[in-house]
Amino acid sequence: MKAELAMFGGKPAVRPEYRRLEWPVVTDREREAVLRVLDHRKFTVGAKNEPEIHGLESEWAEFCDTRHAVAVNSGTVALELALTALGLQPGDEVIVPALSYVATAMAPLYQLAIPVFVDIDPVTFNIDVTKIEEKITNRTRAIIPVHLGGLPADMDEIWALARKYDLLVVEDAVQAQGGKYRGQTIGSIGHVGCWSLNVEKSIPTCGEGGLVTTDDEDVAERIRSLRILGEDLSTEERLYVSATRGSNLKLSSVLAAFTRAQLASFWDYQDKRDENIPVFLDRLAQLPGIVIPTVPNDRTHMWHMLRFRFDAEAAGLDGLSDGRFRQALRRALLAEGVPLTHYQIIPLPGQPVFTKQDAYGQGLPWSLPGANPQTYDLADYPVTCQVIEDSLCLRRMHLNPDAAPALDEYASAFERVWNNLDVVGRFARQLDYAPPWAAVPGYQAKVGAA
Repeated sequence: MKAELAMFGGKPAVRPEYRRLEWPVVTDREREAVLRVLDHRKFTVGAKNEPEIHGLESEWAEFCDTRHAVAVNSGTVALELALTALGLQPGDEVIVPALSYVATAMAPLYQLAIPVFVDIDPVTFNIDVTKIEEKITNRTRAIIPVHLGGLPADMDEIWALARKYDLLVVEDAVQAQGGKYRGQTIGSIGHVGCWSLNVEKSIPTCGEGGLVTTDDEDVAERIRSLRILGEDLSTEERLYVSATRGSNLKLSSVLAAFTRAQLASFWDYQDKRDENIPVFLDRLAQLPGIVIPTVPNDRTHMWHMLRFRFDAEAAGLDGLSDGRFRQALRRALLAEGVPLTHYQIIPLPGQPVFTKQDAYGQGLPWSLPGANPQTYDLADYPVTCQVIEDSLCLRRMHLNPDAAPALDEYASAFERVWNNLDVVGRFARQLDYAPPWAAVPGYQAKVGAA
């Protein structure tokens, strides 16, 4: 006899304590690290002989196999300062994937540079390297590959284009801490690597933070200056004299100390994730109509985010759109206690900050003399649109190293829903439906419902 679905009155498959797992895990190591800062009272990088930020930078550089790491106050700032330190100029173009967190595409705007979007690969969800070259122009200056969800992008192909066209490569590595690509450590492959210590990341702080990694000493020194109001750092004593434009973008010592404690536990936690998550994915792979994350043999997946695509026809629900199937599944699985969510509801080129092309007033930076006209149209990013429409993500909960029992119950919930696909299919056909980006102002009329 089939168990009744929770959304129709049945008992949920997932116990309440497993619907939201603790992350980050806070132990005595983190508590002692924070108290250590309170005891030595050196709270910022400007303090003489401050140990925590410098300690984190040294440990992070070693972790990433780079010569330098510079701590800043967010991953967004890491991207912004990396582009600044590399010398991007107003009107330069920066290639970014159409699917990422908005900070990836926002960072060029701080330099009055212009983001140029490329569709994604339907399997890896990273930038489609076969579509980059057609977007390169006389104004292209950099490529920002994103290692989305923890899976490294195709860096060899990206580097081949960078060498051919003399482009900078800025790794957005915020979701792939500890990852490897063909034996190379993520964050050490591009000219710079950019990292976030946001509380949801695999190596977090207790809030927000970021780092930039590089082998280029001049770039590292420029970022150190930029994070502290562009000050001249060549003097032994701080003179409070600004040599260039900068801002106050320092990381606090408390946050650095917390991250050092998390970094010390990272590989133990990752080993547990490497045990727990494949078992969970293998169970889901047995269910028709679910596409689980793919891991090519030449790289590691750090499991920051698990994206599942849903195929109604493969599940035996002929004539039902994948978008409707995904919408019905989300309701059913949430009712069972599986905390699935969207990750981005619209491709980046559809976000109003870009479609309005007026970041600073007077149409800047798109209106700069000599800038190439840009058209940001969702129709140009069909794969990104389809992936957003037919997929859901598991975030944060599975990072807990003790998540195995919860993942076991999540898998049981999926199996229960799949045992009731006839009911789910009927429910899906009755739903009012519009794609996720229909909630974004200006797109209700432009994008039809499935």
